[in-house]
Amino acid sequence: MGTHQDQFRGFAEYNRTFNRRLYEVAAELPDEVRKQDRGAFFGSVHATLNHILLADRVWLGRFSTVFPALASLQGAEVLHGFGSLADELYADFDALRRARAETDDVLVAWVEELDETLLAQTMRYRMSSGRERVHPAWVAAAHLFNHQTHHRGQITTLLYQLGKDPGVTDFIAYVHTTA
Repeated sequence: MGTHQDQFRGFAEYNRTFNRRLYEVAAELPDEVRKQDRGAFFGSVHATLNHILLADRVWLGRFSTVFPALASLQGAEVLHGFGSLADELYADFDALRRARAETDDVLVAWVEELDETLLAQTMRYRMSSGRERVHPAWVAAAHLFNHQTHHRGQITTLLYQLGKDPGVTDFIAYVHTTA
C-alpha cells in the first residue's frame, strides 16, 4: 500500500462521512431556502450540491474511459459529457441525496482499486472546452477530492449564514475522531 492510496482512501471516507452530515443539515431547510440564490459561485446550497455531484461523475467518467478495467466504475453513474458545470442533475433534494450517497459508495470502491502503478500512469482527456489535458492520474484523483472540499466549504458558509452548524469540517479533526 502506498502513500497516495492511503491518502485517497482517507479522503473517500472523509468525503462520504462529511457529505452525509452536510445533507442531514441541508435537509433541515425548506426546499425554497435550499434553492434560493445566496450569491455563492453556483448560487444556492442545492445548486452547489448538484455541482459537486456533477463534477465527481465527470471525473469518474474520465477515469472510466482512460482505465476501462476499473470494476468499480463499470455500471456506475458517471458522466462523459455535460452542457455546463451548473447543470442540474436532480431538482428533487431527496433524489440528489440518494445519488450523492451512491456516488460516495462508488468513490470508496474506486479508491480501493487505485494502486501506485495506475496513479503514476498518464491521463489524457479533453475538457468540455475541447482543450486536451495530460497529467499523471494521481493529479486527477487529488483534484477530485480537493474540488469537493472547496465547494463543501462554500456550502458550509451558506449553512452558517442560514443559522445551521454542520460542525467541525477539518480533515485532521475527522482523522483524529475516527482513529
